[in-house]
Amino acid sequence: MPPGTFSGVPATSAIPDTRTLLATAVESVGGAERQGQVDMAEAVDHSIRTGEHLAVQAGTGTGKSLAYLVPALRHAVAEEATVVVSTATIALQRQLVDRDLPRLAKALKKELGREPNFAILKGRRNYLCMHRLHSGAPDEPDDGALFDPFAVSRLGREVKRLHEWSSDTETGDRDELVPGVSEQAWRQVSVTARECLGVAKCPIGVDCFAERARAEAGKADVVVTNHAMLAIDAIEGYQVLPEHDVVVIDEAHDLVDRVTSVATEELSAAAIAAAARRCGRLIDQDVADRMAEASDGLAMLLEDLPVGRMDELPRPLAATLAAVRDAAHACVTSLGPERKEDVEGATSRKLALSLLEEVHDGAVRILDAFDEERDVVWVSGDFADRGRAPTLRVAPLGVGGLLRERLFGKRTTVLTSATLTLGGTFDTLARQWGLPASSTVRKAEGTATDKEPPSDSSGPRWTGLDVGSPFQHGSSGILYVARHLPPPGRDGLPPSYVDEIEGLVNAAGGRTLGLFSSMRAAKSAAEALRDKLEYTVYCQGDDATGQLVKKFSEDPRSCLFGTLSLWQGVDVPGPSLQLVIMDRIPFPRPDDPLASARQKAVSERGGNGFLTVAATHAALLLAQGAGRLLRSMNDKGVVAILDPRLATARYGGFLRASLPPYWTTYDPEVVRAALKRLDAAVDDDGNKKKK
Repeated sequence: MPPGTFSGVPATSAIPDTRTLLATAVESVGGAERQGQVDMAEAVDHSIRTGEHLAVQAGTGTGKSLAYLVPALRHAVAEEATVVVSTATIALQRQLVDRDLPRLAKALKKELGREPNFAILKGRRNYLCMHRLHSGAPDEPDDGALFDPFAVSRLGREVKRLHEWSSDTETGDRDELVPGVSEQAWRQVSVTARECLGVAKCPIGVDCFAERARAEAGKADVVVTNHAMLAIDAIEGYQVLPEHDVVVIDEAHDLVDRVTSVATEELSAAAIAAAARRCGRLIDQDVADRMAEASDGLAMLLEDLPVGRMDELPRPLAATLAAVRDAAHACVTSLGPERKEDVEGATSRKLALSLLEEVHDGAVRILDAFDEERDVVWVSGDFADRGRAPTLRVAPLGVGGLLRERLFGKRTTVLTSATLTLGGTFDTLARQWGLPASSTVRKAEGTATDKEPPSDSSGPRWTGLDVGSPFQHGSSGILYVARHLPPPGRDGLPPSYVDEIEGLVNAAGGRTLGLFSSMRAAKSAAEALRDKLEYTVYCQGDDATGQLVKKFSEDPRSCLFGTLSLWQGVDVPGPSLQLVIMDRIPFPRPDDPLASARQKAVSERGGNGFLTVAATHAALLLAQGAGRLLRSMNDKGVVAILDPRLATARYGGFLRASLPPYWTTYDPEVVRAALKRLDAAVDDDGNKKKK
């Protein structure tokens, strides 16, 4: 073995420093050094070496993926450790695994002494289960499918296609199936972690796609996963990720919502009835009938309960939930301990047990919620799930304590996004993550080692760093607030807003992304303007969102209107997008049960519940929406927010401080003139005109 190496890998001192590796990486991809990227890479390296957590705001164009991947790979190879990178979106996962990591691994092979390896790991439900595929799915079809021959035939065609695909796929990864299939069809060929027999008991365990993915992840230097898997591993106590000492959370602005989603449970009469039917085939019918009766009782009670948050547990509901809990426990007891039986029997028992445990645990958690006050309980209905029967839901009032104890308390964590400073400080999101306040935003003015740790030492040590953006926001973009318009109402999109949008779109020559606070508003605007504009107006829901974004990108004189997923998921550089319109400040709905409960809890502790919860939610979305405008160095344009409260309300300053530093105007004539100049500078094909 050569001197200065360990297991064939250069010793840490023999590996070039992070800045040198970054320069090699940037040169290999044909890029240029950016100071923000260098500052971020050195800050990440410092965090990994010291164990101090790091929050980095890195604007679009910084090259943040390379900035954290280079020090992560250096650490993984030098220390023979694993680094986990968690993202919120499939798009970023694919970018990391298909583009960034392969190029980096080859570029740094010589300096690191070997070519680093990497893997992607998703939840078990994302992988095809060969045992489920060949043994058949015992699930009952959805109620609607029982009476819809077309739905049944479509399901059959999709399942047949999945059987054919199973012979061709090497990964069994659902995301590689193009075009995709319905959720109902995928359920026929996949299992949850609770339903899985386990590799030792499954007759096809050695060929399991999910186990194969986990095995690959166990050997990888870098494992790319999603926030849900990170939450399951860190918070729910299931070890689904390989041992790791560093985690990088990209798209960290979404972390709290994704963790909350994982920690949310629901209980419905339909789920209880399905559990009763499933176990009824395996246990004494009288015991299973108790579950069926409990299902009927819950269904009748939920029909009479108002939709929304429950601050107290009605006695009849408490009694019914206790009956559900006890009936589920009796069914589990009747199933008895696992026996050495045929695989078919083991499969049926496992599937029944999975449903019973979900019902039992859900009932227990809802009953406990009103004593422990750590959870929020509500009845969901038309406001969230049109067409669905009423359902009980329970979610944590906050996840900061869990993150503080089980994530930050166990491994070095780097959090990064283009949007982390709300109201001009990291503290807003830090509180949600369970980190102590730092009270300052540290600008990149040298290396991370020059930075002082936060003044509050009562919790995990962390540093907040804003490395800025290569974009010149003040000279490339205009923030226009339509202060002259009336405040938005509850009766849909006001006519004056439609007229304002029409004038702006005409001035821009199309080239408009319309971000609306609801699908109702987006469709209303699209319908009203299709008759008035000479430009094509695409609306979310007309086709798959990815296809609509592609059409919009390829047609410079078109518009795309939509709601939440477009606020954060659109990347359209160039003249196809020179105007971003937001119809209103995206506060959560007043009747949103979780947001209202969190707001109430903050107020009861003496804080400002509205600013902490509602305004923070709105600031995050506004910043994400405004970030759709500048996606490349040559982009220019306007962000137009039609809601005058951004200029007139007391909380407007907090929201404006959360936005990129565009030049601001309230004058519609000024902004329309600017849009006309931008439109005149390019031809109909989106090419810049020669002077």
